[in-house]
Amino acid sequence: MTEGIDELTRLRNRLNFTALLDQQIAYADKSHGALALIIIDIDGFSHINAANGYAMGDDVLRHMGRQLRQVMRKQDYAGRIGDNRFALLLPQVHNLGHTELAVHKLTRLLEPPLRRDDTYIAIRFTAGVALYPSHSDHGEYLLRLAEIALGTARTQGRRYQFAEATQVLHDLSDHWELEMQLGSAIENGELQMYYQPQVHIPDRRPIGAEALMRWHRSDGQVLSPELFIPLAERTGQIKKVTIWALNTVLRQAGEWRRDLGTLSVAVNLPGQLALQPDLSELVEHAMHLWGKDHIKLVLEISERTLMDRDRGRDNLMQLRNLGLRISIDDFGTGYSCLAYFKNIPADELKIDKSFVGALLTDNASEDITTLIINLAHRFGLTVVGEGVENERTLDMLENLGCDVAQGYLFGKAMPPDAFMNWLRAQQSLEEARGSGLI
Repeated sequence: MTEGIDELTRLRNRLNFTALLDQQIAYADKSHGALALIIIDIDGFSHINAANGYAMGDDVLRHMGRQLRQVMRKQDYAGRIGDNRFALLLPQVHNLGHTELAVHKLTRLLEPPLRRDDTYIAIRFTAGVALYPSHSDHGEYLLRLAEIALGTARTQGRRYQFAEATQVLHDLSDHWELEMQLGSAIENGELQMYYQPQVHIPDRRPIGAEALMRWHRSDGQVLSPELFIPLAERTGQIKKVTIWALNTVLRQAGEWRRDLGTLSVAVNLPGQLALQPDLSELVEHAMHLWGKDHIKLVLEISERTLMDRDRGRDNLMQLRNLGLRISIDDFGTGYSCLAYFKNIPADELKIDKSFVGALLTDNASEDITTLIINLAHRFGLTVVGEGVENERTLDMLENLGCDVAQGYLFGKAMPPDAFMNWLRAQQSLEEARGSGLI
């Protein structure tokens, strides 16, 4: 594979494209020129994969790549910078109209549905636009602002949105402030681990929890990891944060009562760390310091990390040799090839909550969930259903053969003391049932 090129679409990959963006900004600065950055997301891509299979999803990505080439002028550049996210860089733009013309042309090119055998797929997209030098003179922030504009467009139901000056100042100010504060969050004791219960479906018995990080800022605001983990990844702080999480989780879980039997605790592993050559050493060190024989460590990874990165897969095999388990998070929302199952270095699949939450109302979600459960069991994997919020959904998962459930039905993510109280309460209920009191 050519270095810097996305193998599927033959466009520039994210690393190549961001380097090019910085280069083009430097050229525009010297020539007092302007450029536009358009970020493009394929709408409903996870559902295209789920309903039609990963091969169709790959065809959709390739099709988008071909249409972007039709939109490009000779001096323009395109890249695939995420699973279903693309970028178009337009140097030498003279007004907003040039950028709007590019978006409208892409819309026209995608109007005919994509056909594969007897299946037709209508491809829609949402776009965000940021301009140099109007919005930013820095590549990373220009990219960020275009993504913010994309999110605004999606919220407002628009096809595309330009970054707004007031929003630019507000979001960048927040970004810089968070970046500065995150560096000292661990030392100031602001990061905390919460635990969401996981229950064995056949007997409703607690089997452990997923550890979820929260940032309690000094101003009283509590941030979820969806907000600050991407920031930690962009600023090179993700390794420090994850090492802290591993040690903290193993230390706190070690205090769970032994009379409850063996319990698991799951920690999310960012994709960047899956590629680190010293990953197994870091995990082994934490297990040596804090590991207890009644606590089973589980590392959760994204489907993309498992399927797309050979080096990451080798690291996961080394981790499994340490005696821990590997769980694939949000399964069914990626674009991976099912052929990987023959050598899958994992022990567990977590069905994404978008499927679990729709089980009672959507036949397709039920079919997909059934397929995932049957496929996982065929390869000896445990299956966890996320997002269980009511007894009817739990009963349906049980009927489909799902092994473990997690969701608000059992409890939201809670601080360590609250989770230990929850475990005690569950044990008391089991004892009461066993004695015939309830």
